[in-house]
Amino acid sequence: MSKGRLEAFSDGVLAIIITIMVLELKVPHGEDLAALRPMIPVFLSYILSFTFVGIYWNNHHHTLQAIHQVNGRILWANLHLLFWLSLVPFATGWMGENHFTQWPIVLYGVVLLMSAIAYTIFLRQLIAQEGQDSPLAKAINSDFKGKISLGFYITAILLALWNPRISLVLYVLVAIIWFIPDRRIETVLTE
Repeated sequence: MSKGRLEAFSDGVLAIIITIMVLELKVPHGEDLAALRPMIPVFLSYILSFTFVGIYWNNHHHTLQAIHQVNGRILWANLHLLFWLSLVPFATGWMGENHFTQWPIVLYGVVLLMSAIAYTIFLRQLIAQEGQDSPLAKAINSDFKGKISLGFYITAILLALWNPRISLVLYVLVAIIWFIPDRRIETVLTE
């Protein structure tokens, strides 16, 4: 089965996710800059979530460049990933509207953790399809960045019960880790 429809569908869903997030940014009432002050947590939440969705889109794109075809397991794994990513706008809105308090930070972390787990499952299905000697398998290798991200998410969720601000810092650190596109795949594909 061709990967083109999977790419197109995923791109469309991710574009809708970003559109939903931006539509949640409400225009403030008031004409001076002070009217923007209450919007700061909402806008910061949007920036963080836009970055995460962008990271997933970028890595999804690079990953699919390393494969030749997809199967039913890959389609379901991709839908599983898109399901968790589709919850990002809700978690983002709740977190921003409540100024980074405990339970919204916990929910945000759960959505990020489940998205990361779903992406890991997606990668494993792609590697199973392409084989352990495939360029993708060689590129992913031990997936240190993926494992450390999962650890940061779990730690952040637990820490949110004590200090949500530390959790927020850990979420930002994960975004920083992944902000640069994954060069492992690019390197293997150019060889």
